[in-house]
Amino acid sequence: MPLSRLLATCAAGVIAAAAASAAQAVDLVIATVDNRQMADMQRLAPEFERAHPGIRLQWKVLGEDELRKRVAADVAARTGEFDVVTIGMYEAPIWAGKGWLREFQPDADYDVRDLLPPIRAGLSWNGKLYAAPFYGESSMTLYRTDLLEKAGVSFAQRPTWTQVREAAAKIHNPQAGIYGVCLRGQPGWGANMALVTTMVNAFGGQWFDMQWKPRIDTPAWRSAVGAYVELLTRYGPPGAVNNNFNENLQLFTQGKCGIWVDATVAGAAVLDAKFSRVADKAGFALAPTGATAQGAGWLWAWALAIPASSPRADAAQAFVRWATSKAYLDLVANKLGVLSMPTGTRISTYRNKAFLSAARYALIESVAISMADPRDATLPRSPYVGVQFAAIPQFVAIGDYTGQRISEVLAGRRSLADALADAQRFAEEEMARSGHAR
Repeated sequence: MPLSRLLATCAAGVIAAAAASAAQAVDLVIATVDNRQMADMQRLAPEFERAHPGIRLQWKVLGEDELRKRVAADVAARTGEFDVVTIGMYEAPIWAGKGWLREFQPDADYDVRDLLPPIRAGLSWNGKLYAAPFYGESSMTLYRTDLLEKAGVSFAQRPTWTQVREAAAKIHNPQAGIYGVCLRGQPGWGANMALVTTMVNAFGGQWFDMQWKPRIDTPAWRSAVGAYVELLTRYGPPGAVNNNFNENLQLFTQGKCGIWVDATVAGAAVLDAKFSRVADKAGFALAPTGATAQGAGWLWAWALAIPASSPRADAAQAFVRWATSKAYLDLVANKLGVLSMPTGTRISTYRNKAFLSAARYALIESVAISMADPRDATLPRSPYVGVQFAAIPQFVAIGDYTGQRISEVLAGRRSLADALADAQRFAEEEMARSGHAR
């Protein structure tokens, strides 16, 4: 055969093989939230695609509220829009019980026993894991050490909400662009109510009593929400009602907030000198307490799950294993730096000397996660599981409605008494309508 014909034949074979490979390639659609850790996952995704040449990743990145709505609609209707979804500890057991999720299938290298027990339990149903944790968190108090020192204030490892208010009053200096405290103000069960619920817990309250009667219009709620509104209206930034995690992260890292109570996952960004102006001035403590420390710090994990409706389950399992493995954590540390490692998921992370040296918040995060008990998060006994939420299907509607009413109080459009009475009425009607009330 002439050389020219041989080369043409070989080229045709290569093209045909490439075309066949492309035809067999699997496109995985991944729905995720718009935060730093997920952005890092996208940056490193080519590493996965190189190791799995038959799989191509497509990303649908959404804000937290929109993500929850889009994913819930897709999974419940079994439309198959997404192959991998980012969900949390609220959704995982409820959706698994409804048959909406596939059981996660770790391989021999995954090391399930290395997962932190509270995180693993919160993503399981009937003893089986239905979502693999990408990162986990509790809540903590972040503060400017320089501002507190100048004001003659110091925080113990676990401050009280009274101490937070007193410190915020001393360091609040809006003329200099410094606000005493930043807290979530944006309404929603996973936004302002994540924080407010832990405050209610700390002030001795609960969502429901043992007869499933809503307990919103109560003295504990009035004290907790009153303290929350006072903090933000007196010592918070303008427009606090619009701020959620990302907005407050921006304010704190720009040096505009003296105290911030939010997710432990914020620690890495706050300590990143390329991103944060206060990296060398940040201090960390456990979430504030009130009448009790019970339920004062929340427990959450953003996790990757596979909808039962996905026709590409094998490829999806491979991706979830990769993105939540110890090897992925090592990849992040090597490529992006040890402070970029997703935390709050594995025991081994808190035995990593390089991480512990770089992350001054690591001990606080580890202790906070271990102390959070979703089955015993309130001073009075409660029938529900969850620290900053109640793991029942009715909670999304009740939590969102209550968050809206509290947002109106913060904006000065409604009285506290009226807002809590309205939320109580709605919760009672929702529980009765769904047949959950007893």
